[in-house]
Amino acid sequence: MDKIRIVGGRPLSGEVRISGAKNAALPALFASLLTDGECRIPNLPRLRDTNSALSALAEMGAEVGDDFSVRCANLRSCVAPYHLVKTMRASILALGPLTAKWGEARVALPGGCAIGARPVNVHLSGLAKLGADIRIENGDIFARIKKGGRLRGAKISMDIPSVTGTENLMMAACLAEGETILENAAREPEVADLAALLNKMGAQV
Repeated sequence: MDKIRIVGGRPLSGEVRISGAKNAALPALFASLLTDGECRIPNLPRLRDTNSALSALAEMGAEVGDDFSVRCANLRSCVAPYHLVKTMRASILALGPLTAKWGEARVALPGGCAIGARPVNVHLSGLAKLGADIRIENGDIFARIKKGGRLRGAKISMDIPSVTGTENLMMAACLAEGETILENAAREPEVADLAALLNKMGAQV
């Protein structure tokens, strides 16, 4: 489509129901991995990405309700399923919560892209500074915490203010021991929404 032509000058009427923002909904869904309690996300937009995120959580063992409630108390896998991950770049947001809460994670590189095409190095270097062991094999990111250990708070200066990088490290830091400071962090509205959600879940952001 080259252009959209709008002919105005006419009275407007009617009602339109506005759904929630996808960029706020996706990190909220993956934040449910941080707790054993139930998370409810009202007004969730029904889009392919949100459906894929819900399906990914369900395949890992989360209980997903028809009312968009998510409970991750009994995960059976810390592997984000590739057939869903490959269609959704935001799947990288599973990396931080899985590592922090469950001690390990395996997530495919987002959308199958090379590491330089998207700033996933921000996610990986940040998690490494929090104490995770990170390696990449055959297009998969593996993250692990020493058995019985926890992530540790750190001061992380981000090379670029990556939105998903900020969100991932925020979520991971919520279960890290001590305080984490993110310098040059993103400040988009969806980042603020995630911070508000994490505070409701008991974090101090």
